[in-house]
Amino acid sequence: MTTPKTPVSIEFFPPNTPVGTEKLKTVVQELRAVNPQYFSVTYGAGGSTREKTLSTVADIAAQGFDAAPHLSCVGSTRENIAEILATYRAQDIRRVVALRGDLPSGTATAGEFRYAAELVRFIRETQGEDWDIEVAAYPEYH
Repeated sequence: MTTPKTPVSIEFFPPNTPVGTEKLKTVVQELRAVNPQYFSVTYGAGGSTREKTLSTVADIAAQGFDAAPHLSCVGSTRENIAEILATYRAQDIRRVVALRGDLPSGTATAGEFRYAAELVRFIRETQGEDWDIEVAAYPEYH
């Protein structure tokens, strides 16, 4: 396959059921024709889908594709982010989509990171240059 002139990534959310997991595997294979640079997997507000995100990334990678978990920093501490990155490193994951993210409903604390740029800087300072760090922005509230 040739690399598209404009790189494309495709975003998924972690499936909630075994049927959803099987459907995602099929869809990933069908999207092979698009030749995405990578597939990304969302990370719910405040990291609410953290384990499902990791297992979905692992499932996609097992199919031979580059996969990147979203990593939201809002509401997180540096220690918490370092722990998550260590888990990803142990799973041979070296690409993340660094995001500010949304606080879960009813949460008042923003944590130690205010912006995704601070998260990117933290990853570089603590993990070195062997990570591919993608970023995305959503300029309006949602």
